[in-house]
Amino acid sequence: MNTLLIREACSHLREGGVIAYPTEAVWGLGCDPWNEQAVLRILELKEREVEKGLIIVAADEQQIQPLLKSLDASQRQALRATWPGPVTWLIQDPEGLYPSWVKGEHKSIAIRISAHPLVHALCREFGKPIISTSANKAGEPEIRSRLRIDEQFSSSIDFILDGELGDSSQPSQIRDLQSGTILR
Repeated sequence: MNTLLIREACSHLREGGVIAYPTEAVWGLGCDPWNEQAVLRILELKEREVEKGLIIVAADEQQIQPLLKSLDASQRQALRATWPGPVTWLIQDPEGLYPSWVKGEHKSIAIRISAHPLVHALCREFGKPIISTSANKAGEPEIRSRLRIDEQFSSSIDFILDGELGDSSQPSQIRDLQSGTILR
């Protein structure tokens, strides 16, 4: 893993940039979730409505600790049974810790702790979670190759972090922590 490239990617994130990077199953687009302009830029690239919300990925529980403090023991156990890994959980955000341009019309935040070493290192170096949305236009197939990232996004994003996709054949499963329902 190239630490210099991870630092360069984080430099772009800190400056409000949009990056592409490999995840567990597909290439993703990322930015600082608290930078509204960067998030809106991703939504524009994807041709996705802000109301749908986006996924956030973190290196570990510590990066999302304020969100977890109101969870009961069984909810924490459910998270820990699947993290780190390719499961995204919808977690209620009653204190409004995450901005509306990330949550969309929802009261919960979609979040996962990645087992992908590059994603983990990226979030660790950045010091907080980042947006993790598939690098494709809404309704189109996910991108699974660096060549397709170059073709579709190289002129419209700030940085591409090279690396290999993980072992998952499907994008992360999405589950609701309140109900346990699997949504994807």
